[in-house]
Amino acid sequence: MPSNKLRNIKKELLSDNWYILNKFTFDYQKDDGSWETQEREAYDRGNGAAILLYNLEKGTIVLTRQFRMPTYVNGNEDGMMIEVCAGLLDGDHPEECIRKEVEEETGYHIDDVEKVFETYMSPGSVTEILYLFIGAYEDRMKMSEGGGAQHEAENIEVLEISFKKALQMITSGEIKDAKTIMLLQYAALNKLFS
Repeated sequence: MPSNKLRNIKKELLSDNWYILNKFTFDYQKDDGSWETQEREAYDRGNGAAILLYNLEKGTIVLTRQFRMPTYVNGNEDGMMIEVCAGLLDGDHPEECIRKEVEEETGYHIDDVEKVFETYMSPGSVTEILYLFIGAYEDRMKMSEGGGAQHEAENIEVLEISFKKALQMITSGEIKDAKTIMLLQYAALNKLFS
């Protein structure tokens, strides 16, 4: 439903090199009824999905470690990030996307995934909605080494660690990725491993 607090929306393409960066100029009605012109840039990289893979019997989860250039240029010394498995939808339904990403990145083939919530990760500048899932894995589901898709230049290390250790890694600063922290906290709050 369109907002009645917006009018005269103009969109200007600034870049479509990697993803799409648009500049929006619009009139916004303030609470006192007056109108002001505002400008905002919005980065559109598409929507995505992420999953916390867990094994209750072993008390473990599967995470990935990979290089993230934006973190490197903003103070992450080696640019490496520990994260849950994730990827862009690329036209797929979120459940289809995350099952495919799990196999590409971690080597596990899983069928059952449960959507726990969806979120805007950086609503001030990025249009992306991220669909967050949990899914159980077992050793017998491992079909390959994982590591990511060759054509996407992914170099992903697969990590199987205890859930307890992952929670400690948030406190120690070893895990700084928001989607990963959110899913680990979801699992803790909902006593997934109790």
